[in-house]
Formats: sequence, structure tokens, C-alpha cells
Amino acid sequence: MTRTFFEPDETEEFEAAADLLIRRCLAWAGERGLPADGVVLAAALESRHHSRDGRLAFWDREQVRRFLLLWMPHHVVAPQDVLDAAPESLRTLLRYLDASGLWDPRGAPVAELSDVVTAAEYAAALDDPLRQSVAKFWARIALDRGVDLDSRRAVEKFQRDIDAGRVPYDAEVLDQLMMARLAEPELDEERAYAQPPIALPPAAELAEAAARSVLVRRLAAVAEWAGADGRPLTAAGAPRRPDARELAALLETGEDDLLQLNLLLAWAKKARLIRTSKGRLFRVAKAAPILRDPETLWRRAFEAFFELGSTIGAPPTSWDSASMLVESFDEILPDVLNSMYGLPSPIPVVRLQESVWLACKEYFLVDGERSGEEVWRRQVDLDLVAALEALAALGAVELSRGAADELYSSDLDDEDQPLDPEAAARLLARLREPDLLLARLTPLGLRATRGRMLAEGRDAPLIGELATAPPAALLGLLAQHYPPEAAAVEVAGWLAVPGQDVEALLQGVRDCPFRTRATAMLGTMTEALTDGPSIIRGLRGDPILGPIALTALLDGEDLQPESLSDREQLLLLAEGLLNLLELGGAEAVLQEVTEMAGKDATEVIEAALSSGHPDVAGLKELGALLPQLTRAHHPLRLVPGNAPGSRGRRRGHGKKRKH
Repeated sequence: MTRTFFEPDETEEFEAAADLLIRRCLAWAGERGLPADGVVLAAALESRHHSRDGRLAFWDREQVRRFLLLWMPHHVVAPQDVLDAAPESLRTLLRYLDASGLWDPRGAPVAELSDVVTAAEYAAALDDPLRQSVAKFWARIALDRGVDLDSRRAVEKFQRDIDAGRVPYDAEVLDQLMMARLAEPELDEERAYAQPPIALPPAAELAEAAARSVLVRRLAAVAEWAGADGRPLTAAGAPRRPDARELAALLETGEDDLLQLNLLLAWAKKARLIRTSKGRLFRVAKAAPILRDPETLWRRAFEAFFELGSTIGAPPTSWDSASMLVESFDEILPDVLNSMYGLPSPIPVVRLQESVWLACKEYFLVDGERSGEEVWRRQVDLDLVAALEALAALGAVELSRGAADELYSSDLDDEDQPLDPEAAARLLARLREPDLLLARLTPLGLRATRGRMLAEGRDAPLIGELATAPPAALLGLLAQHYPPEAAAVEVAGWLAVPGQDVEALLQGVRDCPFRTRATAMLGTMTEALTDGPSIIRGLRGDPILGPIALTALLDGEDLQPESLSDREQLLLLAEGLLNLLELGGAEAVLQEVTEMAGKDATEVIEAALSSGHPDVAGLKELGALLPQLTRAHHPLRLVPGNAPGSRGRRRGHGKKRKH
């Protein structure tokens, strides 16, 4: 259980972790007399795995509602008493995640999630036939008829009965479910790309930056110019010429720059600062407090930006429609900012233009002469630059000129890059130019883009947000989601808080009930500290962390196998088997010890059980495997040289921690 996050294609790894988590949660609940059902626990973990962020231990009000009101009614087929008790089983799972140190502190506190969904609301969702999937519709009918869904023959007979009209069902409900399947998105959300941790300046600096925004000042001036009494408009809805000249002088845009003036008026309208009524333009009365708060005004202007495609982009000509980017502005521009998020250096705009053109071609059917496509492409390129210039005026993007970082050309030779060879060669040539237009998000832009990501349920770590997190949660998150440099900064910030020290971090590792996770946590901690190697050496005799420290010392060749005592060899044997049990399950352990020891496999397990290893729960699960092995009557020997853990190395443990 090293991780509580798995990529969508890591099916086996996720299933092994979920099985372990469910097994341990059920045991924990049983010891405390808490309600818990394995079907519900499995469904809860599935719902988080098949989500935008995939974090199994991250729960907030939205995730609880999604699981109980959507996922359970849609997917889960179980006896009615199990379905009725699902909220209690979920509460037990959340309590267990918290108690075992797995809880993601960036979610809501567990105590705040107990009454998110009322009993009546949940019952109504379960009883709503239109919330179920088509698969669940048929599964419920099959179960009501006594069909064994695990029997292929029984399922095939049920299908024949349906085809022959011998199975009654509500055809109207089925038709509605089929229509919903076509019209509504699936509950399995598309996984978003993981974002790197970012650092932001102090809040006061961000507020000052918002106050310096040229666009913020101009939007406030537009609203004040419109005033409570309003300004008359022409029949076309534009300010009259004298008023337009007055406004242009006020904004210092120049009388002839009508495009800039129109953009500012449109932006102020979308930001709900001004409104039109009966041929006049008024300041919105409720906007008065916002006009006095530059930071709030900045945020509102940023959100309004994504509705301005038709104003920022080139207007339609008499012979053609608006550009492709204008038509898909509100969907493509957020992706543009997401792709700029967290980059270590400014990105060449030509690289963004290539990606935006590919996205536009996915939205629209491009079928015609090459010359026509070049015209469309040129307009998309110009509109993207105009959009970035508007964001620069707001203070969300910084534009500059210079040479491109090698980062932005290094992947164009990869086989899986999305460009055709001709486009890749053309882009490579452009990226070699010495005076390219470059773009990067400002701190204000980073914060605003991160806010949108969080609202979408994405994971966007922020350096410093874990400064007061529990030690186990801190190290667990850093081990999974942070590169070493960012993890070191986060650990240093955590240790700078009064009352938080290295011993508290070590205790967090000791309290972790999963050996693979504890190993990752300790590795992350010692890698982040300058005295990490000496800490590891000092833990060799630690009653709980000793086996992990021995593994690290052997892997780092600070220890040689022949220097281990008999007890240390047995501890390493147990550590290796327990790691394998967590990561691969019982079958992996049985296969490993059988291949390694043959008829002496039982003695290998018994040796691990007698080692004095501190993982009581793991040893209990390991001991449960003994009946599945044929007992051989041979004297106990010390760990064979090829035993798992005899060199301190785990076998079959899956992917290493990504940095």
C-alpha cells in the first residue's frame, strides 16, 4: 500500500491496493464494532479511482455526494440491506483512512462529511430507476429471477429468455436509460494530467499585483464612466461618438482604437460591472464593492475572459464565419493555460499555436484545399496571440521575446508525439529562431488557473499548503506526488513550524500500518534532509523501522549481507514477504516462497512469523497462508540467499516512486 493514487492503466496495481485496503478496513471495523461492507468499500474506492484526479484518500462534500447519489445508484448491485447501509460503510472507510494516516488533509475533515447526504436524499436516489445504468437494470432483473451472475451458463440462458420474450421488464424505463446513456456523460471521469507543485508569493504581493493590473484599472474606470445615471447608446448598441471619445481619453486607449474600446466594454459587461437597459449603459449597482476591491475585480475579470472569444478574435467576414478558435474559445483557452501551468521556463507561442491548431481540427472537420486550411490556420494563430495579449493586459500572462528553451523541442523526435513529420520539422525550424514570442503565467495567472483546476476536481499541489499537515499525511503525499526538490522545500517548511520536528516525522512513519508506504515515507523524509543517511544508520536497531533501515542500508551498500545477524536476516525475510503481500497479494507470496523454497515453503513462512517483526496485522495475514502450503518436515534453516528480503530488496513490488 505504498500509494493511494494509480494511473488509469495501472489496473493490477490498483486492484491489489484496493484489496489490501478493504481487507484491513474490514478488520479494523470489526475490532471496533463499526459497520462496513466489502462491496460498498470496493465501490467507494472504484468511484475515486475512476475520477478526474484519482486520489483514493481525497474526499470532500462533492465526492461524498457523487458516490452516494450517483455512483451507488448507477453501478452497485447488492442486497437491499447492503445498499441501505452504504452511508455507514462509507463513514467507516473515511474514519479508517484518517486513523491509518492515509487521509489526504487537503480534503474536508472527516467529521464534516458525516451528514453531507441525508437519509431521505439517499433513499430517493436509490429508488430512482433512471439513475441506474443499463447493465445494472438487467443485473437487478436477473437477480430477482434467481440467476447466478457468476455462472456463464445461467447468464446465457437468461439472455435467451430475454430474446424470446419470456422475461418481463419495464421497456419505457429501459428506453429512457438508453437515451440517457447517449446524451449524458459517463460517471467515469476522464483522468486529468497530474500537475507539478508550484510556489506562489505571499497573499499581500498578489493583492498588490492585482491592483497594478492595467486592465483592472480600466474596467473600474469604464464602470465609473457609465455611472448610475447611464450613458446613451446608438441604435447599434455602441456609445455615441462624444462619449466614446471621452471614454478613450479616460482609458488612454486612443480615439482610433475601437477594437480595444469594444473589448473593454464587452469585458466589463461579461464581468457584470455594466449593463444595458432601454438604450442606455449603466454601472451595475451591486458591483460597487467589487470596484473598490482590485483583487476581487481581477478574479471576476479572469473568469469573464473565457466568454470573450467573439470579441477578442477576428470578427466574421462577409464570406466566412468566425475563426475556429473563436467558436471553441471557452474550451480551448483553459487548456492553453493548463498547458502553461508549472512550466519551468516561458513557452514559445509557436508551440502553443501548433497545439491549438491540432485542438481546433479535432473540434471541426477540416476538409478542403490546402490554401484554405492555411488561411484558417493563420487566423487561429492570430487569435491566440490576441488572447494572450488580453491576458497580459490583465496581468495573468507575461509576454517576452527571446530564444526557446530546449525543453520545447526535445520531445519532437519522439515516436508518440502528435505531430506529423512535416509539421514537426516545421516547428523545429521555428523553435531555432532567436527572437520568438514567449509566454508564461504570472503568479496571479498561476493562482487563478490553479483555482479553476481545483474547482474541476483536479490535483494541483501548492508548496506550503502541507505546513501543518499530520506527519504521516505529509510524507505520504510527498512520496506520491512531489519531485525531490519540491519535497525538500515542503519538509523544510513543515519543520519550520514550532512544535514540529524530525522525531515527529519518524513517529508518523512508525505509525503507518503499511510497510511499503512506510518505506516510501522514510525514503522521502531522509532524501529531503541533509543528515538523512545518518538518520537511516541510526535506525538499524529501531524496533519498528529497523527492517526498513536495514533494507535501505543494504541497497545503498552501507551494509554487506554477511554482516547481518541471524535475527536481522529473519527480519529482512519477513519484511520482504510482507512487502510482497501488500503489493501482490496472497498468490504472489505463495508463488514466491514455493519457487524459492519448494517443499520447505512452509518453513519460510514460519521463520518470518517467528522473526519478531513489528507488523502484527501483516504477520496475521501471512500466517493465514500456512494452510495453503504443504507442510514439509525439515529443520528450520536461516534465510536462503535468494529469499525475498535476504538482500533487503523487495521483489515484484511494482513501479518505483515517480519523481
